[in-house]
Parts: sequence; C-alpha cells; structure tokens
Amino acid sequence: IIEDLNSRKAGQGRVTVMQDETIDKILGIRQEIDTTKKLGYIDPGAEYVKVKGFKIQVFSGNNQQRSKREAESKKAQVRSAFPELEAVVNFQSPVWRLRVGNFVKKEDAETVLKEMKKKLPSLGREMYVVSDVVKRAVE
Repeated sequence: IIEDLNSRKAGQGRVTVMQDETIDKILGIRQEIDTTKKLGYIDPGAEYVKVKGFKIQVFSGNNQQRSKREAESKKAQVRSAFPELEAVVNFQSPVWRLRVGNFVKKEDAETVLKEMKKKLPSLGREMYVVSDVVKRAVE
C-alpha cells in the first residue's frame, strides 16, 4: 500500500508516506491469536483501558421495588453458569440493568449470547447484544 501511495501517477497529485523501518518489518507478519482465552473475559488483575465495544444485556427493569433484586438474582445465575464473565448491575434512573462481558467485536458477543441462551433458557428472551464501553486488557 505504501509503495502504491508513494508511486507517481499521471494526472494525480503526489503523496509521500514516511514510516519507521520497524513498521516495514512488522507488516505482513502473521500475528498468533491466543485461542485459549475465553470470549468476553478480562483478567480482573490485568491493566485495562476502556473502549467502545459490546456487552450482553441480560436484564432491564424500572420497577423500583423489584428490579434491583431481580437484577442481582439474575446476576447470580449468570455468574454460576459463566464465572469467567464480568457481570455488572447498573442503575441509571429509573432503570436497573444487568450487563455481561467485555467484547470488542460484536460477533464475539453474539457467539457468547448463543451459549448463554442455551445454558440459561429462562433468561433467553430478555438477552441481547448492546453497544457499551468495555474493558480491554493492555498488552
């Protein structure tokens, strides 16, 4: 791409891209992906940054007397079935929400959502993928 951008073309302006030699060495090298990591999991002790991503919304309710208890109860069910996933109950007046996981890719969230619907069929109708701010481990 860089060579193409730097080449002269008749009737077009000139672009010059300058980059460090180390980038040339890295380009084209296949990166190994650690498939042992579970989707949506982040090590609680790891350093992380917050980025735009996706979570699975398991519950949402605005009944002030009941929704907090229901969210906490469903959180316990999710933690039991998926202990590796972060589950957070959040209150934004007037709504209580339970959201699970930290997914950078929507496809990963959808994959885990399918698993969750199989393991927790009683929660299945309520669960769906939402965009949210998520944690991503700093490597």
